[in-house]
Amino acid sequence: MLTDARSIRIKGRSFLAVVLTPDLPFEDWLVRLDDLAARSAGFFLGRPVVLDVTELSLDRAALKAMVQALGERGVRVMGIEGARPSQLDASMPPGMVGGRPAADVDVPAAEARVDGQAPRKAEAAKVQEVVAPVVRAAPPSLVLREPVRSGQSIIFPEGDVTVIGSIASGAEVIAGGSIHVYGALRGRALAGSVGNSAARIFCRKLEAELLAIDGIYKTADDLPADLRGQAAQLWLENDAIIASRLT
Repeated sequence: MLTDARSIRIKGRSFLAVVLTPDLPFEDWLVRLDDLAARSAGFFLGRPVVLDVTELSLDRAALKAMVQALGERGVRVMGIEGARPSQLDASMPPGMVGGRPAADVDVPAAEARVDGQAPRKAEAAKVQEVVAPVVRAAPPSLVLREPVRSGQSIIFPEGDVTVIGSIASGAEVIAGGSIHVYGALRGRALAGSVGNSAARIFCRKLEAELLAIDGIYKTADDLPADLRGQAAQLWLENDAIIASRLT
């Protein structure tokens, strides 16, 4: 009898991950990471993390200790970017390169085997042309007409996000562009998540737990006292977040 010669389908799929880029000395960087985690509890909970060590000169032991230190803090590293093969072993997360969209891939079926006989070639080899589906361009903005409740995570890397209501404490909005909140901003807002340093954050009432623009963050304790509870806008200037009142 012929065995089942169906092909195996391997899916290509992209996910949005947080990329951590440590600097040396690593112990000082860990202090800043601990400070972020203390001010924004659960920020890394269940979130895929990629460790970028492209700019660091590390041996295998130092890199392994770095991954272990992050694991002890509940930060699960799914992959390491910028590491040399000699720095990695089977006990460490895999090496990764810059993520790119990937289409589904059909792996050809194995040659059929007849019991007691060597595999025979298919009578007519077929080459399947894979045609990428037509994908409509994503809209430049996402409008949320309901409040973002505690525990919700809204991720929209394609552009701006506008929230008609409020962002509750414990909720977060991550946008590739700017974030506009027409109510109170009490949770976390991360704008410019795909490297957009021109992104801004606008809100009617500033009470945020954490704010970030293009990877630069500011926590509640860092906000000017006179802006708490006020309409405000925030933007990036010289690698620092600047905040001012909206009038």
